[in-house]
Amino acid sequence: MMQEYEMVIGLEVHCELSTESKIFCGCSAKFGGEPNTHVCEVCSGMPGTLPTLNKQVVEYAVKAGLALNCEITRNNKFDRKNYFYPDLPKAYQISQLYFPICRNGHVDIKTSKGMKSIGIHEIHMEEDAGKLVHDPVTGMTMVDFNRCGVPLLEIVSEPDFRSGEEVIAYLEKLRDTMQYLGISDCKMQEGSMRADVNLSVRPVGQKEFGTRTEMKNIASLKAIERAIEYERDRQIDLIEEGGKVVQETRRWDDEQEYTYSMRSKENAQDYKYFPDPDLMPINISEEFLDRVRSELPEFADAKRERYVSELGLPEYDAEIITGTPALVKVFESACEVTSNPKDCSNWLMTDLLKIAKDAKVLAADIDFDGKVMGKIINLVNEGKINRKSGKMALEEAFLNGTDPEKYIADNGLAQVSDAGSIEPVIREIIAANEKAVNGYLAGEEKNLTFLIGQSMRALKGKADHQVVRQTLIDILNGMK
Repeated sequence: MMQEYEMVIGLEVHCELSTESKIFCGCSAKFGGEPNTHVCEVCSGMPGTLPTLNKQVVEYAVKAGLALNCEITRNNKFDRKNYFYPDLPKAYQISQLYFPICRNGHVDIKTSKGMKSIGIHEIHMEEDAGKLVHDPVTGMTMVDFNRCGVPLLEIVSEPDFRSGEEVIAYLEKLRDTMQYLGISDCKMQEGSMRADVNLSVRPVGQKEFGTRTEMKNIASLKAIERAIEYERDRQIDLIEEGGKVVQETRRWDDEQEYTYSMRSKENAQDYKYFPDPDLMPINISEEFLDRVRSELPEFADAKRERYVSELGLPEYDAEIITGTPALVKVFESACEVTSNPKDCSNWLMTDLLKIAKDAKVLAADIDFDGKVMGKIINLVNEGKINRKSGKMALEEAFLNGTDPEKYIADNGLAQVSDAGSIEPVIREIIAANEKAVNGYLAGEEKNLTFLIGQSMRALKGKADHQVVRQTLIDILNGMK
């Protein structure tokens, strides 16, 4: 009988925080910029410089800890993690080993097998390193220190994962939580959320863990899932062939879809941690903790439940809207203007998301005033414009910021609802389509649809469809 194995996985997730400045200096923490332009003496590690802690980083860390059900360490401090890499100019990283700011949390995730609680061992604050840029033309490697000193939260899970599905569900839950808190955009494509995957395998039923490997800084959810599958199979094949798994750090090559060894895995003692002598301990008061707790937002799960139970939205609609805070903001702003949540949901999912997609704007990046969409919905529902004109106005507002009422007036899109204005045009259509009129009078109902289409075309699509239909029926019935 063939031996069955199970995976044991733990994650270290790095989230860059959305602060204006870096963690220990005043340099911009914004993504991008010309290489080495967001750099000063402090974050470049010049001798004699001293770090100054960004208070907002502590506040964001506490928010994350509370949202992830952690205990907050009231007295915590920073440590130096000593190692040399070309993108770390000080030759050490300021982090937290002995007294991390958050401990003993958990996240509840939903998988195909039901709900599962994933333990969070700790969350600690630290600074990011720079970035190595490899030039394939010259073969040279250059260093960009813009990212060096950008504040990070490292969220360390317990080894509670047993499948790639659980890992992805957990990462999506972390991403949603950070985005709803407004403390990180978690854009994996920009490196503001990165995951290190610690993976081992063991025979089913064995209590002891196998030897783990660590896969560093994998840059997308799909890549993480593929890397897990590959590394699981690699370790099982190695064991089955009589070999031994070596504890090491491995790099995932997403193009070739395999992992390869980078270096033997260091332990904490290899980094020679010691308390940072330049930074004072952090004391978190009860008042500070209460204030941060009071500012926690309503998260996706609670919103989803409320949208279904109180607003009457279908679960599918609620799932889509709560998938990103940007859509929630548009939806809730639109609902402030118009009284029909389902209308807001339909316009958002059917029209706004398509306009955004065509403009190559991701849902998470939509920055649009939902009250404008609400105003357009009201104009349609009041019969002042038809839905086609409403969609045109929405697209113009989204792409160019044009006021919808001005756009409608400038382009003559106001709907004609006055039967007195519509009737002369319809009589002309009736006179010009004797065959269709006779067919309708003979009981062939399909001719009415044709006559409505001709009337709407003559009225350039600006007439109220229901008024056109009723006017036609009244005139035609009078001819019987």
